[in-house]
This record gives sequence, C-alpha cells and structure tokens, in this order.
Amino acid sequence: MFKRLLVKMWNGLVDFWQGLSRRYFLLRDKFYFKIKGPVSVIPMEETIEHVIVSHCSISRFGDGEIKLSCGRDLAFQPCSPLLKRRMREVLASNLPNHEVCVPEIFGDLSMFTAEALSHWKLHLGQYRPQWYRLLDRHRRYYNAFISRCYMMWNDKSRVPRCFELMKRIWAGRDVLLIEGGKSRLGIGNDLFDDVRSMKRILAPNKDAFRLYDQILDKATELAGRDTLILLALGPTASILAYDLARAGFQAIDIGHVDIEYEWWKMGATRKVPVKNKFVNEAGAGCGVGDEHDEKYLSEIACRF
Repeated sequence: MFKRLLVKMWNGLVDFWQGLSRRYFLLRDKFYFKIKGPVSVIPMEETIEHVIVSHCSISRFGDGEIKLSCGRDLAFQPCSPLLKRRMREVLASNLPNHEVCVPEIFGDLSMFTAEALSHWKLHLGQYRPQWYRLLDRHRRYYNAFISRCYMMWNDKSRVPRCFELMKRIWAGRDVLLIEGGKSRLGIGNDLFDDVRSMKRILAPNKDAFRLYDQILDKATELAGRDTLILLALGPTASILAYDLARAGFQAIDIGHVDIEYEWWKMGATRKVPVKNKFVNEAGAGCGVGDEHDEKYLSEIACRF
C-alpha cells in the first residue's frame, strides 16, 4: 500500500515537472521568435523541381540531426565528437552541386496536424536557439520535408503532385540505393518502377555511422559517374550526400519517402507499422520479417 502510494506520488511529480518544463519552453520560444523571426524555407514542390532541373545533391536536416549537432544521442544513432563535427560541417556547407535542406517549421505551423503541431512546437521550444546559431539567417534553405509530404500535413491535396515529382528525379536513371538492412524501399509498391536499373547497399539499421568509411568507399566503388545515389540511412545520409557530392556524384537523402508513400497508399491517419519494413516511428523495427522477393534479392550488391 505504502509502496503504491510512493509510486503514485513520484509519477505525479514527474508529470508536474514535465508539464512545467513544456510550458517554460513554449513560452520562451514565443519571445525568442518575436525577437529573431523565422528562417526562410523554400516550399516542397519548388525544392523537388530544383533537384530535377539542377541534378544537385541534397542533405536533409531534421530534429534528429540538430540533436546530434548539439552532441546528443538518438535512440538509433549514438553521437560522437566526429559525428557532431561532421553534422555541423555539412549544415554550414555551401557547395555549388549540393543543397542543405531544413524543416519548414520556423514560422507558421497551422498547416500541421495536431500531433505534428505538438511535436514541432515543443522541439522549437527546446532547439530553436540551437538551429538559429547554426544556420545562416541570410540564406534561403531548401525543404527537408520533401520525403515527408503526407502524414504531418492537414492539407493532403499536394501529396500526389509531390510523389509524382519525386519519381521524376530517378525516372530512367541507374540508381544505387543505400538503405538500412530492413528498410526495403520500393518493395511492395511502385515507387521505383521507372528506374533503369537498381543496386542496393544494405547498411545497419542502427548506428550506421560506425561503418561510415566502409559505406562511402563501397558507394564510390559501385556507382558510375551518371549513377543517382539515393540514401535512406538516418542522419548518416546527411553526411554521405555531402561527401558524395564533393566526389562528383549526385546523392539524395530521401529518408522516409517509402514509408510516407506506403501510408499514403493505405490512407493511414497515424503512423503504423508496414509489413516487412523497418519503421523507426512505429514499432522501431520490432518483428520485421525476412524478405524473399527475388528481384529485391538480386538488387543487393553489398551487405554490411
């Protein structure tokens, strides 16, 4: 009886502290935003069209990447001094064939669903000052949400156009896809039906950065100069896209595009697991089975 009472009191204190902390961060962000204003982010469609026309590489930064840039661990990617330094290097970069993309969150948030709105408001309350210290306030950034065009948004009317444009990036191209071992992008859907050829490098689902040099070396070994390299490898992809661009390749961090495509096709209203695919935001990959599709297996050029 006494033990249960102590647990109840402790849980109450934790809830109270979390609520107080949340209110503090939200209030602080209101004042910070009034003083500093927003960061300029180009719309999703314009970002994708820029990639199609310019054949540039892109690195996307989101809540996870900014946390790593501040030296904080993620559930699936521990930080290190090297990872923190490389994240900041890419975020500050300005190559002619590479674009840095950041989330469209620094101004009006009314376009988001209630769940996404709550997430981004709290994130900004905690991390807006860090974002602003690391970003160039005079620069107009491209949009990191090109691979997240469905679930977060109240207005779903843009979704078909965004996916149509995304498919044009790789239509008719020889593609090298670097993904987590159980991500399986395009398997079970028509996302990559229009590519000319597909090879895959399967990397670890968690802590891929520990094998960074090996993955980079294998990518440059397998890719031709006209090969489009697609990356779905968490924060590691942000750095890979930058280093591959410096080496003369076109590399695009496409992140969650396959899962968003799957959710859109099934009409999902919340983040749900997808059969035989690692979905970090729904189930964290638990219970993901093996994939025996012959075409998929034939595309695997390397496993780590």
